[in-house]
Amino acid sequence: MATLDARPIIAAGEEPFDQIMATVAGLTDNEELIILAPFEPIPLEGVLSSQGFTYDAVAIGNGDWQVTFRR
Repeated sequence: MATLDARPIIAAGEEPFDQIMATVAGLTDNEELIILAPFEPIPLEGVLSSQGFTYDAVAIGNGDWQVTFRR
């Protein structure tokens, strides 16, 4: 399982998309990716869904979300 906390990246005013996609590229078959974000990353869910991923998005409090992607 890989985990990427996008919250500090976004808080610094940066875009985490490239780092997320690099992490996705390094996943092995059946490995999960957990993204922590300060909002539900709906556009990312669409991008990764088009690449064969399913996902579960859960609000974890304080406006933060945990999204688990599986292929």
